[in-house]
Amino acid sequence: MNIDELMMSESGSDEDTAARRGSTESVRKGCDPLVSTQRSKLQQRRAKLNQQINRELRLRTGAENLYRASSNQKVKETVALELSFVNSNLQLLKEELEELNSSMNVYQMESETVNVPMIPLGLKETKEMDMTAALQDFISEHYGEDASLYLSEIREFMELRQAMRTPSRNEAGQELLMEYYNQLYFLDQRFFSPHRSLGIHFHWYDSLTGVPSVQRALAFEKGSVLFNIGALYTQIGARQDRSMLTGIQNAIDAFQRAAGAFLYLQENFSHAPSLDMSGPALSMLVRLMVAQVQECVCEKVILMQDNGLNVLLQAAQEAARVSDVYSLVLQAMSVPLLKDYVPFSWISMVQVKTHHFRALAHYYTAVALCDCSGMPDEDDDEGEEIKALIQIHTRWPDKLNLQDPEDKRRLGKAHLRKAIIRHEEALRLHGVCKMLRKMDILQEVLSHAHTCSLEKYSEIDQEDDFCEVAEAPEIQSHTQQKPDIKTPDFSAVRVNDIFHRLGPLSLFSARNRWVRRHTCLVRGEAGLGLTLRGDSPVLVAGVLPGGCAAEAGLREGDYIVAVGGADCRWAEHAEVVHTLKSCTERGLELDLITLQSHEVERRNLSLSGDKECQSGGQRKAGREYERGSSSIWNWSWRSGSSKRLGSTFSLSFGNVREGESMF
Repeated sequence: MNIDELMMSESGSDEDTAARRGSTESVRKGCDPLVSTQRSKLQQRRAKLNQQINRELRLRTGAENLYRASSNQKVKETVALELSFVNSNLQLLKEELEELNSSMNVYQMESETVNVPMIPLGLKETKEMDMTAALQDFISEHYGEDASLYLSEIREFMELRQAMRTPSRNEAGQELLMEYYNQLYFLDQRFFSPHRSLGIHFHWYDSLTGVPSVQRALAFEKGSVLFNIGALYTQIGARQDRSMLTGIQNAIDAFQRAAGAFLYLQENFSHAPSLDMSGPALSMLVRLMVAQVQECVCEKVILMQDNGLNVLLQAAQEAARVSDVYSLVLQAMSVPLLKDYVPFSWISMVQVKTHHFRALAHYYTAVALCDCSGMPDEDDDEGEEIKALIQIHTRWPDKLNLQDPEDKRRLGKAHLRKAIIRHEEALRLHGVCKMLRKMDILQEVLSHAHTCSLEKYSEIDQEDDFCEVAEAPEIQSHTQQKPDIKTPDFSAVRVNDIFHRLGPLSLFSARNRWVRRHTCLVRGEAGLGLTLRGDSPVLVAGVLPGGCAAEAGLREGDYIVAVGGADCRWAEHAEVVHTLKSCTERGLELDLITLQSHEVERRNLSLSGDKECQSGGQRKAGREYERGSSSIWNWSWRSGSSKRLGSTFSLSFGNVREGESMF
């Protein structure tokens, strides 16, 4: 099926209906990939092309390796012939993918008012994958848990990833991508240890070329999801009805958020394996989004146009500003790394818009000069009008007196000549590009603007006009609303850690190592002899030397994770205290963990205590032990990853603070 057939098929309203129907359901449900909308068909076709390109690339790699390894001339000739076929197939596939990436009409909103199409991005495709075995192995080895008890959590995460591959083109789709992105933070903390690899490979395809990239780093998965967040915003912005102010404002917001996503990706992720996530490509995309924001601002000014002098001049300056920013986009697309990477239709569209909006700037200036002459606004006098007409130009108009109506007409005529030249260049560039020629909307917009300039020129042209032709200066670009790049607000979508049953993340993470012990605590006549602090989990803040807790093997710095066989990793302080109070002479079973970093610290402190004992030979043994233990009670510990355990505290055995319990 070619692109024309895709665009003539069902409209995007089917997707909107499906999205509205699913908006009342869970955010985690993506679009049904079998729904026959233009966009879904386009995305399905892109996925198939990515797979075909991947297969051809693997064939080419194998053939090249065989060619280099073989010394048989006949084999080399056969392989060379095969390579030519593979390269030819790759070229055809890439041209077809470029055609898909140029299908801007699919993402536009059908409206009675004709607007210049925006440039959206297709989503990066990823392979379906199953992390079940890898996550189960890590749960068993690192956490020492029965991995089969966490199958529901693993299944929930995999369903979320599957849904993320087909987000709906609305706010619910953005929330879905944000939710998955936030869950990747928890996944990183829980399962990606610096000491071992999970053996998981993330496969993503380049959004423009379909070239596959494979990485084991979770950062690649996060960066690709963030790229899709920006790409989805470009599609949301492109589909807005810009014939109304609300639609224009929504488009501005969407493109600003897209620019923020790409800029955040550029600043926080480096060494991207795919070209679409490289620094130059992301910089170009940020500029492209900013230019489309500026275009929407210009459309808003034109939409509110009342043919007053100031409004016309403002529209001219806004149009000149749009032309300038698209010139910057064209420069970004022309860098060596991107000139053969960016689709030709994108480059052509940017060139067309550069000339089109520069022509509009001259046209609105001409209308202001010819139609508003001698008709200043109520609050303006003639001097202010002349000042405004002079300031809009980059230089003073040569040999012209703008107080003279005839000179105004001559200058307006000069601006119209420039406008017509620019319009004709935009139409020429439109005709050169095969994909742009298929865009009837763009053809209609350019032809209409060209016709308006021609009609205006014919209206003010006089047969007996033998005056010297004036030279129109360029228009000074200016905007009333500068683009506001909006960085992604990840906190807007609150998520719960799917694997929260593993325990508080401050302790039970892939980066921490601990020793787990089982002991039986028996109450004595003097109590249990320990001090507790905090919750989730409760910390053993102090142990009385010679007390019941010390005899049971409890040590300062231990965490109580189970009491009497009941898990208390998430238990509050009062719950654990209440349970321990029920301890009798028969004893109470406790499960403890000790972070290895604390174990090392404890050993270091013991060594320093031994040295003190050796230097003070006159002290008694009991006195020496008391001083050694005192150095353990008074310590500072800082943990920035937990609210409950995040404060620095100095612990003294004889001073029980709020939130502590002594037995």
